[in-house]
Amino acid sequence: MLFILAVGLVAGTIGGIVGFGASIMLMPVLVIAYGPLQAVPIMAIAAILANASRIAVWWREVDWRAASAYAITGVPAAVAGARTLLVLPPRLVEMGLGAFFLAMIPVRRWLGSHHLKLQLWHLAVIGAAVGYLTGIVATTVPITAPIFLAHGLVKGAFIATEAAASLAVYVGKAAAFRSFGALPNDAIARGLLVGASLMAGAVIAKRFVLKLGAGQFRLLMDALMLLSGATLLWTALR
Repeated sequence: MLFILAVGLVAGTIGGIVGFGASIMLMPVLVIAYGPLQAVPIMAIAAILANASRIAVWWREVDWRAASAYAITGVPAAVAGARTLLVLPPRLVEMGLGAFFLAMIPVRRWLGSHHLKLQLWHLAVIGAAVGYLTGIVATTVPITAPIFLAHGLVKGAFIATEAAASLAVYVGKAAAFRSFGALPNDAIARGLLVGASLMAGAVIAKRFVLKLGAGQFRLLMDALMLLSGATLLWTALR
C-alpha cells in the first residue's frame, strides 16, 4: 500500500499538471496488487477524489456550462458502460482506444491549426459516447482532453472543467458498481486511500501549471496521449 500511495502521489502531480495520466500510471500497480476486477472500481473511487481536488484547486477557472453539457449525457452512459464491463472482456475496447488515442494527436493539432471550436451541443453528443467507454475502461481522459481543448480551454480552465465533467461521470460509474455488487467496502477504503495521494499531487501540481506556456502545455498533452495509446495497446496485446 505504501508503494501504491507513493505512485499515487507522483501520478497525482503529473495528472494535476496536464489533466490526465494518473489512471494510466496507477492501473498497472492496482491490477498487480488486487486484480483487474477490483482495480477498475478502486480507480473509480480514487478518480472521484482526484477530480474533486482539481476542481478545488482551480475553482475560479471552471466552465460550468461546458462541464454540464458533457455530463448530462455522460453520466447515464457511464452507468450502462459499467454494466457492460461486468459482462464483456474489455481487451478489444482497450485496443481500439489505444489506436484512437494515437490518432487523436494529429487530429488535435489539425483542429488547433484550423481554429475549429466545439460547441456545447457537440460536448453533449460526445459525452454520451465517451461516457459509455468510461464505464468500461479505467480512464478515457485522453479522449476528453482534446475535446475540451477544442472547446477553447487551456491550462487551469481545461484541468478544472474536464475534472468537473469527469467527477459527475465517475460518481455515476461508482454508484453503478456499488449497485451491481462490484464495489465492496474494502474496495471503497482502498480507493479513498489512493485518492488521497492523488489529491496531494494535484495541490503540488498547481505551481507547475502556472509556469507552463500554452504551447508547452499542448506539447505535454501530446506526449501523454502517445504514452496512453502505446500503454493501452501493449496491455491489450500482451
